[in-house]
Amino acid sequence: MTSNQKLVLVKLVHTIIWVFFNLVLIYLYYAVLTKSVGFWFWMGIGVIALEGIILAALNWTCPLTFLARRYSDSEKENFDIFLPLWLAKYNKEIYSVIFGILVLLYIIQLL
Repeated sequence: MTSNQKLVLVKLVHTIIWVFFNLVLIYLYYAVLTKSVGFWFWMGIGVIALEGIILAALNWTCPLTFLARRYSDSEKENFDIFLPLWLAKYNKEIYSVIFGILVLLYIIQLL
């Protein structure tokens, strides 16, 4: 397998994981809005918390970025994932706000 093929494989896996986390967030919003918070809600929160811990431990860099770096010298924010440049660049900020709003909605629901 060539370096370019390996990079494409890493990008594909990274993108699939990104889609998974989007689905988790969608479910979390569904659970809060329908007031059906339960086991799967807390599992979703746990998965996102684990992602946050991993990212924090790695200086806010995804482990797959380190792997992709072996196969590319690109400086673009989306060299390691199939996302538009603007979304790859601001991904953490966008999803932190989305998650923060979710937590706020849940807290409001508890009041």
